[in-house]
Amino acid sequence: MRSRLRIGVATLTDRGTGPRPCRCHQTWPDVFQDFRPSAVKNVLDSGFIRVVPQRDSQGRRIIIQSPGKWNPSTTPIIENLRAMYMTLELLLQSEETQVNGIVLLGDYKGLGLAQVTNFSPYFVKRMTTVLQDAFPMRIKGQSSINEPVIFKAVFAMIKPFLKEKMRKRMNFHGSDFLSLHKKISPDLLPAEYGGTAPAITTDTWTQTLLAAEPYFLETFGNISFTKAESPDEVLTAEEKKLQEDLNRAIEEAGPEEEWTKF
Repeated sequence: MRSRLRIGVATLTDRGTGPRPCRCHQTWPDVFQDFRPSAVKNVLDSGFIRVVPQRDSQGRRIIIQSPGKWNPSTTPIIENLRAMYMTLELLLQSEETQVNGIVLLGDYKGLGLAQVTNFSPYFVKRMTTVLQDAFPMRIKGQSSINEPVIFKAVFAMIKPFLKEKMRKRMNFHGSDFLSLHKKISPDLLPAEYGGTAPAITTDTWTQTLLAAEPYFLETFGNISFTKAESPDEVLTAEEKKLQEDLNRAIEEAGPEEEWTKF
């Protein structure tokens, strides 16, 4: 079995071919420029991303994402990606995490028009390409909770970009905490998800990332980037059509206050 070495988000093998930087650096250069925790502190402080302090019974780390806490008027969507990928990068420094992987929990409470209209096929393709191809991270499960009505349309745009393995590991719970607890033990979850663990604040993980600032500067500070490829170069005709489908779904969804229904 070939060993795998990691340098930043690049994945290398020992086949004697030398370093081969991940193409994501070239295709999506804006994601990895200024790639340091202090540059996304506003995202970390917002509660958009939290890391459960304890591992689950299988040794996996759990990451909670809350897009409804993101304020698009003050924070560009690209900063959310950077914060997520920095989190993955730092978690991967642990050999135990490399072996056991992670579980993602998406909390979509509060997801509204301001957030949804910032999603596009181009953004989603960047998000999923880096997540699935750039990181040697084992995503062992993905759960969604508090999905509003409009989430169905958003996921319809995301789904074509997901690999089959990832699709099979996705679970949708709505407001059913008991269903969620079958995937993530309530001992690890705070009361907001029907669990018994203490509230998960943003402070601990924010400070952990900020303390790793020198690592990110050393690893990513000297990477050269070419000009980013445009949506026309990256997206197929079928993928571009996904934007029309989402726009239509937004128009048909009715008043925004109706979106919060499950």
